[in-house]
Amino acid sequence: MRNLVFQDPGIRVSTNSTQSLNHAWERIRVPVVVPALHLAMYICIAMSVMLFLERIYMAIVIAGVKCFGKKRYTKYKLESVKEDLEKNKNYPMVLVQIPMFNEKEVYKLSIGAVCGLSWPSDRLVVQVLDDSTNEVLRTLVDLECRKWIERGINVKYETRNNRNGYKAGALKEGLKKQYVDDCEYVVIFDADFQPEEDFLWRTIPYLIDNPELALVQARWKFVNADECLMTRLQEMSLDYHFSVEQEVGSSTCSFFGFNGTAGVWRIRAVNDAGGWKDRTTVEDMDLAVRASLKGWKFLFVGDLAVKNELPSTFKAYRFQQHRWSCGPANLFRKMIKEIILCERVSVWKKFHLIYGFFFVRKIIAHWVTFFFYCIVIPATILVPEVHLTKPLAIYLPATITILNAACTPRSFHLLVFWILFENVMSLHRSKAAIIGLLEASRVNEWVVTEKLGNTMKQKYSAKASKKPRSRIGERIHVLELLMGMYMLHCAIYNMLFGNDHFFIYLFLQAGAFFIVGIGYVGTFVPN
Repeated sequence: MRNLVFQDPGIRVSTNSTQSLNHAWERIRVPVVVPALHLAMYICIAMSVMLFLERIYMAIVIAGVKCFGKKRYTKYKLESVKEDLEKNKNYPMVLVQIPMFNEKEVYKLSIGAVCGLSWPSDRLVVQVLDDSTNEVLRTLVDLECRKWIERGINVKYETRNNRNGYKAGALKEGLKKQYVDDCEYVVIFDADFQPEEDFLWRTIPYLIDNPELALVQARWKFVNADECLMTRLQEMSLDYHFSVEQEVGSSTCSFFGFNGTAGVWRIRAVNDAGGWKDRTTVEDMDLAVRASLKGWKFLFVGDLAVKNELPSTFKAYRFQQHRWSCGPANLFRKMIKEIILCERVSVWKKFHLIYGFFFVRKIIAHWVTFFFYCIVIPATILVPEVHLTKPLAIYLPATITILNAACTPRSFHLLVFWILFENVMSLHRSKAAIIGLLEASRVNEWVVTEKLGNTMKQKYSAKASKKPRSRIGERIHVLELLMGMYMLHCAIYNMLFGNDHFFIYLFLQAGAFFIVGIGYVGTFVPN
């Protein structure tokens, strides 16, 4: 009785609550949690194996391509076509489109680079498609176009009173202009892209000599890859995309996803495929898939790179990744039936499109990274009845990671940072893929990726650009903080009661979620 009278009531209530929670956990753990976690683990293992086999397949193909020097674009007689063009002066009419929207920092770079392309001026039309809502900026872009017109370049400055269809709508309207009727090919550059002078000479001849080709795609070269750690990690992911995924698609199926820029289309192929459509946020991939189903072939030229800018602010990068993850999943939902019923392409190409291109790379890759490595594996620490073997938990993801990082040798020392950051971003990519599949809210959200151009170098010192000036509410990301707390809880539990050192990874991953959760990643731009 004495203990009961003099015991602190707050402590007694807290103890009783804890005991109740522990009792409830013990009651549901074995009959409910264990079977559910087993099922989730088996599904994730299956997805992990699918991704692993896809990566191994692409590694084998790219190894064969490199060892035997069989890159597809090398088999074409490019030089003979160039010589014939120069001899007969029979240059095709080429249209270059530059879609832009409030591109204050970079519009001069892209217009200047495109107007400097080496091609007969009477056979080149530069079309600036400006959807800007800033009237002052529109005036500046118009003045820049007039400057190049005075230098003898055929520049057409086109504006719209609305943004219907966003980029796809602008490109579609641009192709309807009367002066485009004489053009055979259309080249597309986003506003931050700066092609080299010989770009057309290294792409157009492929299309001239091969009437079955619809698209010639160049790779990207990042001018600001060293701006911050986040841009270095983006470079690692995109280098793999171009060096492996695009090259394998070009070499095996003559198909890959159009990157939306730094590519040359045969206008007849665009029209044959039904033109630009704005039904998803990946209008470029949509057009590529439809053209492929019509029997057109694509060519990736891996040794031709076009300079461009990576998003260096986390806000811009999140919006971009949402669009890049939601759009393909939504397009997969809309086109799977059309792909299956298509009679013009082979069964192998259908399999490549549905399984490899869409399902594994655009959906499974995101889900297995988040659900397996960030949810299920940490959960097995809290539920000892569920055992996960090391080959599945360690060796498979390690192999996948090394294959990815091999494409960017200069950043190999950043491998751990890349793993942690990719795991964090898989949260947004997985959520976006689910939104795309279900056509939920934000499925058609289109936010133009912010570009900083050279202004960061000109206006702000490196020290100033690192200072966070944005409002604290804009930098806090709740989902990342919740995931960080979950990872931290699993890490502490493993450190106290586990018999392995898995808590080291969990502590690091929790730290990555917390760092991103408070917005301390990427470049900070003063207001």
